[in-house]
Amino acid sequence: MSTPGVTQKKKEAGWLKGTIDLIVIVAIALVAKTAVAEPFYVPSASMEPTLLIGDELLAMKFPYGYGTSSLPSFIDLPQTAHVLAALPKRGDVVVFRWPGDTSQIWVKRVIGLPGDRIALKDGRVVINGTPVGLKPDGNGEVQTGQGGDIAARKFIETLPGGKQHLIFKMMSEGPLDNIPEITVPPGHIFVMGDNRDDSADSRVPLDQGGVGLLPVDNLVGRVDALVGSWDLTMRDKPLWQWPSGLRLSRFFTAVH
Repeated sequence: MSTPGVTQKKKEAGWLKGTIDLIVIVAIALVAKTAVAEPFYVPSASMEPTLLIGDELLAMKFPYGYGTSSLPSFIDLPQTAHVLAALPKRGDVVVFRWPGDTSQIWVKRVIGLPGDRIALKDGRVVINGTPVGLKPDGNGEVQTGQGGDIAARKFIETLPGGKQHLIFKMMSEGPLDNIPEITVPPGHIFVMGDNRDDSADSRVPLDQGGVGLLPVDNLVGRVDALVGSWDLTMRDKPLWQWPSGLRLSRFFTAVH
């Protein structure tokens, strides 16, 4: 027969073991989230047609190395240089901490690398003096956060090296269609949204709410795939209608 003292010690030992196991599980989860990948939701139309409002994307962290920007998004510390660092490639879709407030996570496409000369002329990107390929690809619709749709022209953009992706143009002459040539400095990249008339990106200075030239140390990771998608406008409809907002065709699809 066990004594009360022995029983109490066994309970305390069991509680301590359970607590340690929980701490270990949480630590492993945080390490995995920091070192491998982290999911994020897309809140705006700035990357349409590639990314839709309500897409859940997966940011792979190892391609660009690790720094404080690689920590889980709820941890906001001063930016440090990346270790095992590597530059992104033109055309990569990247997740990064916005330089204006590093607690905010943004997503854009890499257009220019350090040393590149970037300009825009009549809506076409010019890299190192050569306009990128731009081919009409029919029409589409931009989904707004309010549930409406805006007509847009769709184009296939081809960057140096041959990487292609779709972009939207909602206006024939947008306010950011003509940008004087700038040279991307060391340690920075030039990023743009695929929805060219509705994206505060490197075309817009940081003090005007854009990104400006993005420090590479702000990079979180590269977007390779979507893990899910849900039409956020369904939030205003009855609960039983919410499942109809799932975009099943976008689940577990590659991002180009």
